[in-house]
Amino acid sequence: MEARERRRAELRYHGSRYGTGLLFMLPWLLGFAAFVVIPVGWSLFMSFNKVQVSVGGFKYEWIGMRNFRDAFLKDNEFPVQLITYIQQMLLMVPIIVLFALFISLLLNQKFPGRFLYRALFFLPVIFATGQVLSELFTQEVGEIPFLDQYNLEPIVIEYVGQQFAEPVMSVLGNAVLILWYSGVQILIFVAGFQTISPSIYEAVRIDGATPWDSFWKITLPACVPFITLNVLYTIIDLFTFPLNPVIAHIRENMFKVDTGYGYASALAWIYFAFIFVLIGIVFAVSGRHLRRREGRA
Repeated sequence: MEARERRRAELRYHGSRYGTGLLFMLPWLLGFAAFVVIPVGWSLFMSFNKVQVSVGGFKYEWIGMRNFRDAFLKDNEFPVQLITYIQQMLLMVPIIVLFALFISLLLNQKFPGRFLYRALFFLPVIFATGQVLSELFTQEVGEIPFLDQYNLEPIVIEYVGQQFAEPVMSVLGNAVLILWYSGVQILIFVAGFQTISPSIYEAVRIDGATPWDSFWKITLPACVPFITLNVLYTIIDLFTFPLNPVIAHIRENMFKVDTGYGYASALAWIYFAFIFVLIGIVFAVSGRHLRRREGRA
């Protein structure tokens, strides 16, 4: 009886503790279930069907895994675009995160007009989004012309090889994106630096530590959770880039008569699977690092 009463008391305690939070989350959960879960589940269902638009609506023909097989065996564009874009993003993500970390270190220093420089680095996040960004790249404003002017492609091929030359050249050509897509990351890093107590830096300074030592021993370890957050944000942000060729290919197949919604849904799920694997790797590496730190503590 005592164990049962103790169990009931624990349930009441946890219910009172988390019940209020769940009530606040209820509108979001209902909206997520209605506007996200159902469409996502429907797209998964369509990926196993050949979908045709008829007079009475959609006509479904179950074909199993054929759409997924056709994506790699019959589609000559999708695998190449997918692999090439993933290679580009694997180069862009660490560059953007490291650039944001470096700029945030500078913006965290005390100097006159610091808030103006912080605003300048965040302004591209507000203006260069969606249709504005697409229009800038359509007018070739988002590209840097020095690659063609100085003929750097042969040099890149010589040092990185033919296989990786195209992703590297694409990253160099879209170097403006590093500035445009680093505003949120800089803001997160600056906020992360505020969580470190100034007394810690004062203590290590008294012990004779240099700023270089303080960065490697205090700042960087304390910012590991924020680095993980920025890597995840950058992956999702870049893989939903408006001019993403993979998404453009999926959208193009969506309205073709011989492919349609079923094949486009299969392509979208393959693309999502690759992104999900990358996010899982980031979580695994971050969790392993945190467990190692806790073990040392």
